[in-house]
Amino acid sequence: MRIIFMGTPEFAVPSLQLLVEKGYAPVAVVTGPDRERGRGQQMMPTPVKETAQELSIERILQPTSVKSDAFTEEVAALEPDVIAVAAFKILPPAIFSQAAQGAFNLHSSLLPKYRGAAPIHRAVMDGVAETGVTTFFLKESVDTGDVILQRTTPVGPNETAGEVHDRLKEIGAEAVVETVRRIEDGTAEAMPQDDAEASAAPKLEAEDGEVPWKKSAQAVHDHIRGLSPWPGAWTRHSSDRGATRLKLYRSRLPEDAAALPEGNAPGTVLEASGRLVVACGEDAVELVEVQRPGKTVLPAEDFLNGYALEPGDRLGT
Repeated sequence: MRIIFMGTPEFAVPSLQLLVEKGYAPVAVVTGPDRERGRGQQMMPTPVKETAQELSIERILQPTSVKSDAFTEEVAALEPDVIAVAAFKILPPAIFSQAAQGAFNLHSSLLPKYRGAAPIHRAVMDGVAETGVTTFFLKESVDTGDVILQRTTPVGPNETAGEVHDRLKEIGAEAVVETVRRIEDGTAEAMPQDDAEASAAPKLEAEDGEVPWKKSAQAVHDHIRGLSPWPGAWTRHSSDRGATRLKLYRSRLPEDAAALPEGNAPGTVLEASGRLVVACGEDAVELVEVQRPGKTVLPAEDFLNGYALEPGDRLGT
């Protein structure tokens, strides 16, 4: 079976590794162009390219545009039976239609839920108790193709998007290999998605990170963990020294919530000694990991030792 694998970030790496391990080494790997990264802004390969090189995959394509005639011709020349996609660009029909036995994508949600660019973040921000991965045959409309298989996993009440991401990339690798096996032996029975059950997971923008203190403590907690570690939830603290933008990476719901002061405006600091507790529109949340601009992420107790916050201070706009 002639497989082309397409992917760029760390999420796609386990899928490529497991394909090779299980005897499905791709005839070519397609990934993004090398980029300037790090403090020195040195040109660096994508995680998938680096892995492909380690696995001695000779044919590595890095198109600047997946819509170019040159890339279309390169794919056609490879005569793929299957195109397997994991965290790559949106492919035009001229590319995915060249796979003789089908082109499929690995998506990090239980489709049709969370169609879009940020399914893991959006699911955790919504406080879901379960998520998973889906493989589906590609068609022109993004994330709407017929489902081949799904794998589920529970989401813990304090898990971050980063932690869910790291688990899903391993579950996803198993799903990719199983999907290839089913296509190979003719048992890939795909089912149409129910559009009535669909929800969107649009790309995250900078303003999406701002903590919505007016919402419930549960919603604020889910917001913080859903954006951790990237891009990071944030809030402002204004004082006589000006406004400081603080990033928040972990939180929890205080066990003694019923004993905390009530009637405070959302964003009001309730406790700032030993622990950092902030009022929300309903109940309060304890901030566990906080970061000042240009500083490292610290446990709240250590953060408070070096940053002046007092009960009664306000966070937010």
